[in-house]
Amino acid sequence: MSASSPRRKTARRIEAEQWAASILEEKPVGYVIQNLERAYGVPANKWTDWDVLDMLVAVILSQATSDANSDRTFDALKRRFPTWDAVLRAREQTLADTIRLGGLANQKAAVIRNLLRQVKERHGSFDLSFLRALPAKDAVNYLAQFRGVGPKTAACTLLFACGTEVFPLDTHIFRVLRRVGLIPARCSDEFAHEVMNRVVPQGKFYSLHVNLIRHGRKLCRPREPVCERCPIVEYCDYGQERI
Repeated sequence: MSASSPRRKTARRIEAEQWAASILEEKPVGYVIQNLERAYGVPANKWTDWDVLDMLVAVILSQATSDANSDRTFDALKRRFPTWDAVLRAREQTLADTIRLGGLANQKAAVIRNLLRQVKERHGSFDLSFLRALPAKDAVNYLAQFRGVGPKTAACTLLFACGTEVFPLDTHIFRVLRRVGLIPARCSDEFAHEVMNRVVPQGKFYSLHVNLIRHGRKLCRPREPVCERCPIVEYCDYGQERI
């Protein structure tokens, strides 16, 4: 890590704090969440009984592929290797061939094996359940140490498997949030995650995450968004310009 990295992180955190404070003054985030829940329901997190490492690997496999391919790829991995020790004993090419359906197989195989090796070396096992007891920031920082684990991967793992109040952003969520004006049109993943972790009310992280994805797929599409049917158009900068 370069000497300037801590300073950059501090500057980004201060900027995110300032942006979040201004958003909370300008945007009724609670009403955005409420209207989305009226339109799409209040989703229940059904993943909290998953093993934390299983979830982390599943999220890595989900990168740059569809949900269906991701699910099939994880199932294939678990069928071929009944334990994580078996993954470590296998050749990396064998692992890559097993997860080929999910795309980026060679890259993901290297990330997964490196992750498993480091977890086993540090803890003597593959048990990451201790993350459930950590404060959100500490849990995110722990996962961020591993190559291939970015802000979204860490946040998805913690929100889904641990119920930790952290907010993951995917392509659909980035698009909706930029149009609404909750995050800048141009910003880093890290900045966007920091902002959303500050503006989302406690107890609403999972609901907003899931409903923004639903909204991005159904109405707030990349092309030809259906603004006239949007449940949050009155709070949306982009929508107000179009209607």
